[in-house]
Amino acid sequence: MTCDSSFGTDRRTVVKLAAGTMLATGMGVRAYALTDMDGPKQKKIYSDRWVYVSRSFSTDEHVEEVRAIAQTASEHGLTAIVLSGMDRISLGSPEYLERLRKVKTIADQYHLEIIPSGFNTGYGGAILDHNKNLAEGMLVKDALFVVRDGEAHFVADSPAKLQNGGFEQFQGDRFTAFEIQDEPGRKTFVDTNVFHSGKASLRIENFGETKAGIARVAQQVRVSPYRCYRVSAWVRTEDAAPASLFSIKAFTPDGRDLSPFEPPAPAPTSGWRQVTTAFNSWYADRIELNLGVFEGVKGKVWVDDVVMEEVGLMNAVRRKGTPLTVRDEKTGSLYEEGHDFAAVTDPNLGFQWTHEMPSIHLLPSGRIRNGSRLRVSYYHGTTIYNDQVSACPSEAETYEIWKAQLPLIEKYLSPKRYFLSVDEVRLFNRCEACRSRQIPAAAILGQMTQWLYEQVRAVNPKAEVFVWSDMFDPNHNSTRQYFLVDGSLENTWEYLPKDMGIVLWYFDKRRESLNFFSSRGFRTIAGTYYDGDDLHDPEGWLEAMDHWPNATGIMYTTWSSKYKLLAPFGDLVSKRP
Repeated sequence: MTCDSSFGTDRRTVVKLAAGTMLATGMGVRAYALTDMDGPKQKKIYSDRWVYVSRSFSTDEHVEEVRAIAQTASEHGLTAIVLSGMDRISLGSPEYLERLRKVKTIADQYHLEIIPSGFNTGYGGAILDHNKNLAEGMLVKDALFVVRDGEAHFVADSPAKLQNGGFEQFQGDRFTAFEIQDEPGRKTFVDTNVFHSGKASLRIENFGETKAGIARVAQQVRVSPYRCYRVSAWVRTEDAAPASLFSIKAFTPDGRDLSPFEPPAPAPTSGWRQVTTAFNSWYADRIELNLGVFEGVKGKVWVDDVVMEEVGLMNAVRRKGTPLTVRDEKTGSLYEEGHDFAAVTDPNLGFQWTHEMPSIHLLPSGRIRNGSRLRVSYYHGTTIYNDQVSACPSEAETYEIWKAQLPLIEKYLSPKRYFLSVDEVRLFNRCEACRSRQIPAAAILGQMTQWLYEQVRAVNPKAEVFVWSDMFDPNHNSTRQYFLVDGSLENTWEYLPKDMGIVLWYFDKRRESLNFFSSRGFRTIAGTYYDGDDLHDPEGWLEAMDHWPNATGIMYTTWSSKYKLLAPFGDLVSKRP
């Protein structure tokens, strides 16, 4: 699937997108030209030269790893360590806090500033470590539960029915019931020699011949709005790259992907393994279910025995902003939790989709009788991509947790600057806590960021505050439609304090983004990526930054703890040959 810019961009696909050409002026504010009209610019040495470090400090080894990074950074001209994960410091054991003290001593020894980073709901792991039920919830309306033997069990009553999920019906290399099939006989095949069950399977290959790496089948399926659906498929692979190339995607008629979760994939070469995902139908009464390879490079994939089913109460989140209601289908009577039925929870709450569905346990003193048909409305969380679970940005407890971290950060790190990790916030404004505020999605995100800025300043009035750029950049994720967010995220930048520093990370849009924020007076830092094997990104960033006012620095950023290029990076940005 190619990336539609209307749905935003993430670090997984950003390097694959072609650079845009649109100049964002916006709101009548003067924009700088995107071309160098004054000739070559002088190469600058930027004062802020950072390295991003992420460690849990669960072992002494992590401290020694930071020591090695700090030594290299100091010897090669860097000035600061951005230390992530500081929004869970209140959960730290005495051993953790002692390790954090040692890290501060190491930074001081090498004359490096520590910039604590954290405070995000998009990647809500720190919040969920305190309370899993603070996950953002998506509404399920009137799911059917039928009572027998003192328990109410989920019963599917959706029109959803996938046709030919076993791939047993075909003509030549074309499968019946699938309206879309990419290049039958060239990329998608009927395979009667390899199958999980029955007599045939779908085989996919030759997908690496095109840049998008796509080869799939797709079928229109009727669904009920605001219901939860689980989709599973048996998958076999041979020399597949990347290993996670197989995906199950559910698209609404207006193009939203309701299922960005990527379940654990089989190995590059593997026998049959079941892959399971799920999605909430939201406002849609039909979806296009896609099965196949997306962003594939090479190999072969077999798919068989695809099942789509409605499910109930899986990954239900329980908090004030995610109310649960149980009513009698016939009489409309509302039943009371704790009186008519026991407290409802998912004991396997982990935001995956392979466990059993919870049931509702009736209480002997309650009014619900055997045979009753109940309509249950609730909210559930989900995983996005491999491990991202969003937290609610409107629940009071989220802010209480954040507020408790700041005095501890001040105590153990004494920072001069903070870095707010408000990025890729892919799910919010779906639960009652968000909806009851009756403000736009952009305002929820903007006010959350304002609050974090104000809390930092409350504990450290002189602190500088930085934030990732993507959710505030119209060239990036500040768009009309973004993943599973309900409402537009346009103009979120208007909520940013004028002295907020902006850390940009979309390389292909670096000039547009530098233009956008510089023309509005914001300071900018380039967040460059080193999970590749060259220094192309920092050279490109530095060249672009030389043309723009208010650019103050550049950061070495790795998500896979890859620091082998840290020394040449430091030499490049501190000496500018």
